[in-house]
Amino acid sequence: MAFDRVPLVAGNWKMYKTSGEGAVLIQDLALLVTEAWDQVEIAVCPPFTALKAVSTVIELDKLKMRLGAQDCFWEEEGAYTGAISPRMLKELRCDYVIVGHSERREYFGETNETVNKKVRAVFAGGMRPIMCCGESAEIHDGGGTETFVRAQVREGLAGLDPGQAAGLVIAYEPIWAIGTGHTPIPEKANDVARTIRATIGAMYGPPAAMSCRILYGGSVKPENAHHFFAEPDIDGALVGGAALNADSFAGIVNAAR
Repeated sequence: MAFDRVPLVAGNWKMYKTSGEGAVLIQDLALLVTEAWDQVEIAVCPPFTALKAVSTVIELDKLKMRLGAQDCFWEEEGAYTGAISPRMLKELRCDYVIVGHSERREYFGETNETVNKKVRAVFAGGMRPIMCCGESAEIHDGGGTETFVRAQVREGLAGLDPGQAAGLVIAYEPIWAIGTGHTPIPEKANDVARTIRATIGAMYGPPAAMSCRILYGGSVKPENAHHFFAEPDIDGALVGGAALNADSFAGIVNAAR
């Protein structure tokens, strides 16, 4: 990692952990990462139903962890059954919101346009988005990764100001690597991260490009995390399955120190 970008390791719990299970996990994790708190920013993103319990543990135990949500809607309120607004998440002391995860795009029909609405709504709500991007196996095998990801970034981040662009987080998660055990060569992942940074630079200027953080995600484990963190344009990780176990997630956090 280059410049003064603080590494960020964020755990996406997906549709796992009840509120009680989440509270236990965060307490177990806290015991294992205390030495990393001053060097690595740690965030956990539980399901909506566990946000309150995890937020309470973070507050009462005075843990140096950030809370994130896995999604949000782009309106503050309204007749949108089942939706969660940024204002609701902010009240629970969320700092981050994941938007545009490939599973949201695949199963719930999200597009670059709706992702962009969510990115802007998260900023308007006083939080930071972790915007996901990444290509399918077909696009990867056909050599179209950088073109595809560049379009996701341009369309997903349209309409921001340079200050917002500087503060955002982008997670490059190749779809073919998520939950499969397969990962790109770290140097290749860094090439995509560099492309993302260059795209942001073209949109919002070099200072924004050099300040925003780019994470790698997709089958990240304690055994391979340090290889990705050694790359200059990769500033941390968005972790899926390994974030559900305190020992494995702590191993990734400590690898980022």
